[in-house]
Amino acid sequence: MQKDDFMRRAIQLSEEMMHAGKGGPFGAVIVKDGAIIAEGHNMVTSANDPTAHAEIVAIRAACAELGTFVLSGCEVYTSCEPCPMCLSAIYWARLDKIYFANTHADAARIGFDDAFIYSQFKLSQAERSLETEQLLPDEAIRAFQEWDDKSDKTPY
Repeated sequence: MQKDDFMRRAIQLSEEMMHAGKGGPFGAVIVKDGAIIAEGHNMVTSANDPTAHAEIVAIRAACAELGTFVLSGCEVYTSCEPCPMCLSAIYWARLDKIYFANTHADAARIGFDDAFIYSQFKLSQAERSLETEQLLPDEAIRAFQEWDDKSDKTPY
């Protein structure tokens, strides 16, 4: 299979699952060594999970398939440019490359606009629209200190 074939599969998933009432028009596949190892489609409304975007679903499936939380050596093909959450997850999973079809501007035109979220990242906590308050930092820091000292931890 070639790059276009992988993207066509992501697009096909976006169409099929949207028509099946499974979620929004988004699909993704993860490829390793020239083969699809995982697929995902938007399941936000069918799973009642706001994090069940196509890329997140595909990342979870790929990690389960490979038995690892590190997807280096893999690429993601997604029917739309990743939103802030999915982009972050792609970085956390250490995928090698992103291929996308529709742009974030295309998504915004049909009601999936991430501009507000991107604008919030630039603001201080005090300026953000979602009220944020820190509680019990002196108690919480103990777990971080223990992690830092832990000799048998698995870094990620």
